Amino acid sequence: MKKWTRWEDWVAVVVGLAVALSALFVPPMGASVAMMVSLGILLIISGLVNLASPGLVAMEYVQGVLGLLLIISPWIGGYAGTSDAAAWVSWIGGAVVVIVAALAIRPSMRAHHDAITH
Repeated sequence: MKKWTRWEDWVAVVVGLAVALSALFVPPMGASVAMMVSLGILLIISGLVNLASPGLVAMEYVQGVLGLLLIISPWIGGYAGTSDAAAWVSWIGGAVVVIVAALAIRPSMRAHHDAITH
């Protein structure tokens, strides 16, 4: 698998960027800004690492965990129900990341296996 070509990782980078930047535009409540910016930046970093090294299976799981953290962050950060826009950005962004991470695990395992056997 070629570097910088996996669409799943590009989606994770774009979602991370969208989540981090949306914290500037949605009304801040609780820890919404801190959680959205930090999880968004971590998603961008994990996506770029995955793009640079497509055979790192563990990074797919890291992205999945970051997506799950993004989904539960409105309850942890106290902005579920108080800032609907921030909560919805977190929920939708997290769901998208969990889905693309799950879709990327199998190709990543194949790339890792091919790199070892050849």
